[in-house]
Amino acid sequence: MHPSRLTAAVAALALSASLATALAGTAAAAPQAQPVPPGQGRSLALAAADGAAASGLDELRHGADEELVRTSVTPWANGLYFASYERSYRGLPVVGGDAVVVSDSAGKVREVTGAAAPVIKVSTRAKVTAAAALATARKQLASVESASAPELTVLLKGGKAVLTWRTLVIGRTAQNAPSSLDTYVDAHTGSVARATDKILHAEGRGYHNGNVTIDTAASSMTDTSRGSFKCGGQNGSAYTGSSPWGNNGANDLVTACVDIMYAAQKEHSMLKEWFGYNGQNGQGGMVPARAGLGEVNAYYDGTKTTYGRAQTGSNQLTAIDVVAHEYGHEIFDRTPGSAGSSNENGGLNESTGDIFGALTEHYANNPNDTPDYTVGEEVNFFGDGKPIRNMYNPSLVGGDPNCYPQLNSGTEVHAAAGPQNHWFYLLAEGSNPGGGKPNSPICSGGPSSVTGIGIQKAGKIFMGALLMKTSSWNHLAARRATLTSAKNTYGSVECNAVKAAWNAIGVPAQSGETDCGGTTTPDFSLALNPSSGSVQAGASVTSTVNTSTTGGSAQTVQLSASGAPSGVTVSFSPSSVTSGSSSTMTVQVAAGTANGTYPITVTGTGSVTHTVTYQLSVGTTTPPTGCANSEHTYQGSLTSGQTAVQPDGSYYYSATSGTHVGCLRGPAGKDYDLYLQKWNGSGWGGRGRRRHGVGRRGHQLLRHRGLLPVHRPRVQRLRRVHAGPERPVTGAGR
Repeated sequence: MHPSRLTAAVAALALSASLATALAGTAAAAPQAQPVPPGQGRSLALAAADGAAASGLDELRHGADEELVRTSVTPWANGLYFASYERSYRGLPVVGGDAVVVSDSAGKVREVTGAAAPVIKVSTRAKVTAAAALATARKQLASVESASAPELTVLLKGGKAVLTWRTLVIGRTAQNAPSSLDTYVDAHTGSVARATDKILHAEGRGYHNGNVTIDTAASSMTDTSRGSFKCGGQNGSAYTGSSPWGNNGANDLVTACVDIMYAAQKEHSMLKEWFGYNGQNGQGGMVPARAGLGEVNAYYDGTKTTYGRAQTGSNQLTAIDVVAHEYGHEIFDRTPGSAGSSNENGGLNESTGDIFGALTEHYANNPNDTPDYTVGEEVNFFGDGKPIRNMYNPSLVGGDPNCYPQLNSGTEVHAAAGPQNHWFYLLAEGSNPGGGKPNSPICSGGPSSVTGIGIQKAGKIFMGALLMKTSSWNHLAARRATLTSAKNTYGSVECNAVKAAWNAIGVPAQSGETDCGGTTTPDFSLALNPSSGSVQAGASVTSTVNTSTTGGSAQTVQLSASGAPSGVTVSFSPSSVTSGSSSTMTVQVAAGTANGTYPITVTGTGSVTHTVTYQLSVGTTTPPTGCANSEHTYQGSLTSGQTAVQPDGSYYYSATSGTHVGCLRGPAGKDYDLYLQKWNGSGWGGRGRRRHGVGRRGHQLLRHRGLLPVHRPRVQRLRRVHAGPERPVTGAGR
């Protein structure tokens, strides 16, 4: 099973109030006289991000049968939040079309990045069985250690949607190389649509690091403070014994685990202390490690890291930068967009490992492995005493490319790490750093020199960019993301340094990239509330078009609509607004208009242009009374016995006392409890009002007289009726 995918019921909670002014919404300021719960900034940021996703803002555009489901949230510097979204289609996970929204604690959308996605139109009925697909996937490797259960998945490939069975197969290739093969078997034809290998090779007494302090249990090499992290042999069990661990021996495997745990724990601490990021997997932990591979290799396969020996057998491949490199792959894999399938994406993944290797060396500052910008120089991989890659001048090792224009689709992934490695060194140290550090060349057409900003700042900018990564990640996207990260995290000086470093390796400027000037470029964002509506022919439906100023001064935004079918007219009142204000959109449907679902594009034009999408359903079944004309909608997933508070574990504001209506929509027949709770000034008062069960139609209504301004809806799933994937459903309410 792929943990990032939806496997549980997805329910949507819509909130309403019977008084027109009763529900001010998550973007409203809390009344000054009342104490409010902590976390208001997070609530406002995520409400803005979810609103952008639901509205299909710019790259977040999606069809009527698609949903953008928020899968993770990462807090960042200066009140920023990175919210990542994955696409689903008729309840099935979609690979591709993922997105990230950067929003702030004032409730403003600051940046949207998304992998390009076509409008999805594909049958979700598989002709090939899961068992047949699993057999095909297993045949892709010569020997199989394990294979996950196939999961029906929509794969976006070559601008088209393909229904596939997705399986992760772990084993060995015909060349006896380790493999962790992410395999997609076409569910209509039975052929392999895509297969991507996730493996990217390459107090104790350590060998490389000397006598060091590590965190372990009393009698085993496990570290429960960092998730499930442990180190042992090839059978997967942690080594047992007691402190001091190891004997400083070059090929003693407990000693190898001392070096592994030391480096991995230092990287974990570096991520937290320098960047405020919670471990290699973003959730406080990292995959376990195995020592003693009888090969000249080290790799990460999505479930573990594995370390072998040098070609001469002189020592184990467990130096700081090698270990941190492998766990750098986990960082790349577990940030939004995961790992892509192209050589360029693979090269950026390899470079990410090298960058985190250098960062960890500098953080550890161990005298036995002094910080540098070469890779593997301590372990003598091939018996020649040389590093396997060079970051300040990649061409010094095997003629790897220094410059982006030297790359092509056939560049081997380790060599393809060269340009971004070169960029990172220039950003951190500059082209002529002095102090005994090596000079770094500048590619043709670049600036005459580059001044570095220091490795810690460079690393935080790079980490911030990874949190905007999508599955279509490439050098051009990395340039845009790092510029945005630099400007948001630090300011114009660091942003200009990032730009100079990219220019120095030949990555060209991109349309719409962040302006590094001292002033902020004027910009705005759009959101629809609600982003969809149902109406019968001969009637009308409305939605509020909300705008906010996200850069510079407020500006005039002209509103227009396109894509409406024959018989449907769209008007705005007013037709133009000052950013920060809202307009009412009225969709009038003439009698005789054909039933169906129609996407209508709403465009806001000011100094720049942004679009959102309204999904209009004509002639479809309307929701029960109390669920129409939603003001705020929140979506999430629950497995049996779980509880969730929306929005995202926080609350919403109502400026006026009145009756609140919560409408829960979930799979029909499932068993939920829905509560509305009130903040009493110091805590959430009691369990709140309760309504039990979703019912045959998949709806549930709850009305609650609200006498205080701060409320939170709470949903609890009591049991599962059947196993297997369930279709996400969206909620509407008022």
